[in-house]
Amino acid sequence: MATARRSGLVDEVIGRLRTAIAAGEWPVGERIPTEPELVALLGVGRNTVREAVRALSHSGLLEVRQGDGTYVRATSEVSGAIRRLCGSELHEVLQVRRALEVGGARLAALNRTEEDLTTLSDLLARRDRAHAERRTGDFAHIDAEFHLAVVRSGHNTLLAELYHGVTEVVTASVAATAEPSGDIAAIGHSGLLEAIEAKDAELAAAEAGGFLDELLATQTRRRAEDR
Repeated sequence: MATARRSGLVDEVIGRLRTAIAAGEWPVGERIPTEPELVALLGVGRNTVREAVRALSHSGLLEVRQGDGTYVRATSEVSGAIRRLCGSELHEVLQVRRALEVGGARLAALNRTEEDLTTLSDLLARRDRAHAERRTGDFAHIDAEFHLAVVRSGHNTLLAELYHGVTEVVTASVAATAEPSGDIAAIGHSGLLEAIEAKDAELAAAEAGGFLDELLATQTRRRAEDR
């Protein structure tokens, strides 16, 4: 019985930590409170906190750095798994993006609502403003929000949840290819929005695939030059 109660308490702490991470209480890349601080914050024992942190580390949400602390690696297990699989290999991340976003754009054109169009238009305007003002960090985050909104406009819950799980990886890939002074950052998405608005599924898919093909071609060229 004691073991069962302990297991249940660990699961409860895992749930509370997972909720805090997903809500952005501790953003990706930031260090979470120390073990003693978590003990006081959660009102549980040191061993319970240690087991919960270990479990979230194994699932990819946290990263324990010996002698430095524990950092948020991802906001979901899906994102954590993608980060482990892709690592820092931008080419593979872009391939994953293409696979998800082409289908997402096609569904968005078929299923979008007027509310979806308003959201997409607002995000695109914010994205373009960030680009014009050379705010690279903001540009990366808003661009990722725009692509997530496109996928959500398809109203396929499973696809939207899967894409949401890789949002951190997508943002990182955008940041890596989004120097405002370069040609890649100048790739516009107005054609994609217009195709979705016109309910042209094939054009929307072509627009989504087209700019990612440009990014993939650029990365292929850079990899060849580095060899």
